[in-house]
Amino acid sequence: MKIKIFMNTIFSMMVLLCLSCTSEGSNTMTKSTTKQKPRVIISTDIGGTDPDDNQSMIHYLMYADQFQTEGLISSPYGEGRKDDILQMIDLYEKDLPKLKGHGDFPDADYLRSVTKQGALEAYHAKGWSEPTEGSRWIIQKAKEDNEAPLWVLVWGGLEDVAQALHDAPEIAERIRVYWIGGPNKKWSVHSYLYMARNFPDLWMIEANSTYRGWFDDKASTEAMKNEAFYHNFMKGNGDLGTDFINYYKGSIKMGDTPSVAYLLEGNPNDPAGKSWGGSFTRLPYSAFRTFSSHTTTADTVPTYSVIEWEFKTKDNENNDSHEIWMKIDGQRIDGFYEGNGVYKVRFVPKRIGNWDYTLHCDAANLQGQTGEFVSANPWPGHEHPENITLNHWWSDRTEPELYLGEYQGARTVSKWREAYLKDWAERLSWLED
Repeated sequence: MKIKIFMNTIFSMMVLLCLSCTSEGSNTMTKSTTKQKPRVIISTDIGGTDPDDNQSMIHYLMYADQFQTEGLISSPYGEGRKDDILQMIDLYEKDLPKLKGHGDFPDADYLRSVTKQGALEAYHAKGWSEPTEGSRWIIQKAKEDNEAPLWVLVWGGLEDVAQALHDAPEIAERIRVYWIGGPNKKWSVHSYLYMARNFPDLWMIEANSTYRGWFDDKASTEAMKNEAFYHNFMKGNGDLGTDFINYYKGSIKMGDTPSVAYLLEGNPNDPAGKSWGGSFTRLPYSAFRTFSSHTTTADTVPTYSVIEWEFKTKDNENNDSHEIWMKIDGQRIDGFYEGNGVYKVRFVPKRIGNWDYTLHCDAANLQGQTGEFVSANPWPGHEHPENITLNHWWSDRTEPELYLGEYQGARTVSKWREAYLKDWAERLSWLED
């Protein structure tokens, strides 16, 4: 018993010591004075190929007292399904008695009731398909008689948001979208294009690289390093804290969490202001480039831009049963048959550098053809006649001093690392045995 008391005392002292540390003077932030809890729907590809969504869900549930959770939607990719969200809620339920001692946390059964299944796969070509439980739920919540905006935090694909906007365009003025783009943009390119072309007035943050500041620990104290945080502040603290070790061996990634942190600290009505979830600049257009033949290293496009190749068969055959896909970056990127012998492939480069690809197609004259291109910073690049004009979108800041390596805007998140991790460490201490 004495040993246990001693260890608990040491842990509490560690948390208090970290919390007493001060940040740089330039990193001060005025706390949000918003009294009403933000209305939030999360669309997550949890259970898919990247387990960082599990990490982010653990964090979100431990802050569930700060939000009015309107929905938790399973979005496409990998094998992730609605049940993966429900499993996280089961862990939350076990910790709920201790959490309720510190705030107004929602009941687990309520969270289960707003958990919905979204699209099971990415949409092709037109960017929308058939309504899903998730897309219908977005529409229902957006149409409620509530003046507060509905925040849709997208941790994966945009399919359910695109479907909801297609089926009920009028909700565009009632929702605000914070999307973790970057690699997700590559898989959700068709839905992204549909939204950009048809809803330029949508209030949306497209975070393609800013989020990377969350797991940059180069300037962190040793206790707050990615691989150290779990062992110092999480291990053995409740079922949620204990479960964290199952994802990246407990090392912090949590690339989707900046969308949540954006609503926790700062003024969410001012994307250009200071926030734990980043600071953003107006996005006047989305970079889009089309090529009617194979590209070469003479072709340079902005990183995160949408590239569309158009290929024609020799005999101009009209056969929509043919398939076309591109092997690029070790992955398969499916294209589509548009008709009249025309095939198209769309791709989004997620980093700077040289890219090469090989084309695979049932049409013999296209099979095995290759190409290259170059992607470069900054996003969204220079003005171009093919760019898609946007009115109320925001994205990664372009100032050189806000880059982390090649990732623009990432310092607007990493500068708050000590502050948001100390805040989380305090909550984790609530779950001590």
